[in-house]
Amino acid sequence: MLLTQNQPGFAAGFDGAIKNNALALNAAGTVAAVSNSEESAVIVYDVAKGTVLRRLDGFVTPRNIVFAPDGARFYVSDSGTGRITVYETGTGKEAGVLAAGPGAFGTVLSADGTKLYVNNEAASTLTVFDTKTMLAVAVIPGFAQPRQGVKLSPDGKTVFVTNFLGDKITLVDTATNKITSEIAGFDKLRAISITKDGKTLFAANSGRNTVSVVDVAARKVTSEVAVGKDPYGAALTPDGRFVYSGNLKDNSLSVIDTDTLKVVATVTGLNEPRQAIAFSSDNAHAYVLNRDLSVAVVDRAKNAVVSTMKP
Repeated sequence: MLLTQNQPGFAAGFDGAIKNNALALNAAGTVAAVSNSEESAVIVYDVAKGTVLRRLDGFVTPRNIVFAPDGARFYVSDSGTGRITVYETGTGKEAGVLAAGPGAFGTVLSADGTKLYVNNEAASTLTVFDTKTMLAVAVIPGFAQPRQGVKLSPDGKTVFVTNFLGDKITLVDTATNKITSEIAGFDKLRAISITKDGKTLFAANSGRNTVSVVDVAARKVTSEVAVGKDPYGAALTPDGRFVYSGNLKDNSLSVIDTDTLKVVATVTGLNEPRQAIAFSSDNAHAYVLNRDLSVAVVDRAKNAVVSTMKP
């Protein structure tokens, strides 16, 4: 039986008051799925038309969304039910459930889509699922409140897991499912992203209003870029030229040039942007989730919101 937040036996340490949001695009960039942990629904948008395709109800605290590499399915984690629900993109029908346990939070898929890595904030573990059988093949302990931040290295050999407690990133070897090292020096660590060459990692520090620049090989923070108030996002553009930080308290985006490590633009007109930021494959637009589950479409050349998809 899966427990919910108000049932006896629910994992101690799980904090249902933790807030986050998620936005994922399919590989073709035609469908966007969004969620907010304070809302019980996931909204699926037709990106070209800017309209709602469907609404998926019945969640307690939806946390993260990822599409399969071919875009045919997407996975929604719910920390309240402990489920990762799989949906068919074309029909919205449920295609399966992975039982991850209460506290299931951040998720990331392997490049071939055969493995799903799930942070469990309540148990402080990382669970590895086989997406074909939908069964757990490994449960890795040793974390401290791993939340939404979890990424795979471009070569697929390392999982980077953020720990909100202790403000550190833990590195896991995907071949052995063992923790190999840690990177410290953050402050209220939020979203992370990794460059395509795997050499540099960017991490949002909502505690000191910066984005950290990390030398992955050296396992250390090498510099920090001051951004807006309460940054959650650290999203790299597809070409790796810019990092976008969603600044919750400023209702803005800070755009960082990855060559100069300076903020080159600020985008306004948003509503509580967090880490839910994605980009069109042609680099022309950024999609940013607002508090009300609407999606702001940002023209990257103009650094301005040009339209909004509304639920």
